[in-house]
Amino acid sequence: MDTKQLRLILLKRDSSDRIERAAQELTKFLHSQPGTELLTVAVIEELDPATLDGSEVAVVLGGDGAIIRACRQFGQRQLPIIGINLGRLGFLADLTPDLFRDRFDEIRTRSFGVVEHLMFQCTMTRPDGESKSWLGVNEVAISAEATLQMVEVALSIDDAPVTTYSCDGLIISTPVGSTAHSLSAGGPAIRQDLPVVVVTPICPHTLSNRALVDAADRRYRMELPSARTEVVLVIDGQIRVPFQVGDRVDFQKADVTFKLARLAGHNYYSVLEKKLGWSGQPRYSADD
Repeated sequence: MDTKQLRLILLKRDSSDRIERAAQELTKFLHSQPGTELLTVAVIEELDPATLDGSEVAVVLGGDGAIIRACRQFGQRQLPIIGINLGRLGFLADLTPDLFRDRFDEIRTRSFGVVEHLMFQCTMTRPDGESKSWLGVNEVAISAEATLQMVEVALSIDDAPVTTYSCDGLIISTPVGSTAHSLSAGGPAIRQDLPVVVVTPICPHTLSNRALVDAADRRYRMELPSARTEVVLVIDGQIRVPFQVGDRVDFQKADVTFKLARLAGHNYYSVLEKKLGWSGQPRYSADD
């Protein structure tokens, strides 16, 4: 048991009434706890980066999307995150406010594990050499801006051409992201601590195309050989950038990792079953 004072920050998804009420209740609770110092309470995008230097843990109030935004806001100074779910799914943010309070002694005494997950850096480069980079947690996708329009996306790995997909879009995801957009597109669920990347086409126009799993330490590049419609680059479902013929995007493992604090009793496959309705067999009735 660690009795040293726990210094933490509380980050809010936004300033909506529901989030503000929950933040006020948690702030009051944390100030009442011995051996605990709450350094700041802030909306994620308004966080002062200097606060990260003195903090040991970040409590993120919102949902999985809020956790992903917090990771990008942290940049090169990633903190262990404890997620409190006020969203819809809660795959990463798996504590309710009540459960957080009930089990806070475990947090205060640091009786939790920290699981490090792959993060990525993607860099988009224009034909004139202009480039921009982003950190991400889940995935990078190239997709048609309009519905009912296909795009052609050329994929290469470590400069070796792989194939050109005719599809509605192409997703490159981390293991954490494998249960997000990639899963909806037919990709596999990958255990979150595996050092791999998943490439999943969205509605490919072929009978034989399948998702591809490869090592995370490779460089993945997507380009457009041609385009008959507007195309967009999407990072973590939250950042959208126009993407054109001649542009390229490189996806690589980041130097930092997404650090997720887990209390005892967490089971990845139980979460798959509970949150995503995954089952290995039909639910037979007793009479069958």
